[in-house]
Amino acid sequence: MKPRFSPLLLASILIAIAACTQPSAPAAPAVTAARAAPAATAMPDRKAETRTAMRKLWEDHITYTRNYIISALAGLPDTDAVAARLMKNQDEIGAAIKPYYGDAAGDKLAGLLRDHISQAAEVVKAAKGGDKAQLDAAQAKWSANGKEIAAFLSSANPNWVKADLEAMLQKHLDLTSGEVVARLHKDWAADIKAYDEGHEHMLMFADALTDGIAKQYPEKFQ
Repeated sequence: MKPRFSPLLLASILIAIAACTQPSAPAAPAVTAARAAPAATAMPDRKAETRTAMRKLWEDHITYTRNYIISALAGLPDTDAVAARLMKNQDEIGAAIKPYYGDAAGDKLAGLLRDHISQAAEVVKAAKGGDKAQLDAAQAKWSANGKEIAAFLSSANPNWVKADLEAMLQKHLDLTSGEVVARLHKDWAADIKAYDEGHEHMLMFADALTDGIAKQYPEKFQ
């Protein structure tokens, strides 16, 4: 006797057979470990960070010096406030070298730089008053202070050559004096030119300091 199937059962069997004969869908590609892992974080370029920070400090130095020259020569009411901010910048520069040379060295540099600003104020005052003898004396003290700064820095780091530092600091003084003289004579083009050259020179000086630190303490930049 032949087995009999109901129409419903027969339809179910046919559907099951058809499903078994269909090609299977391709499996989803496995996510590789390389794709699944987060991107590695790049190590910071410590020398670049130090260079940027050092440039910012010395840009503040030359910018607030210029602001002081403008305010002091014009007798503006913000002169004392600008002078206070300029003095703060010298403390900030001193603090920047403390991680490498210690607190005493940082404080020493800040003190020398504060003298540098005090003497700059004397130069501005003498130039504004038109007293040539007083101006010459103030500029001589200013240059002597620059030599003190160069001697101190070169004693801390053999990569900072004393003669080079003296020349760079004297050029900074000469260009700053150029701003004062140009403003007194209302030679605005010469004033701007002196500041632009002084700005570029100050960035070069800042980079020289950073390069010297990196050479002396390479392990701190790895």
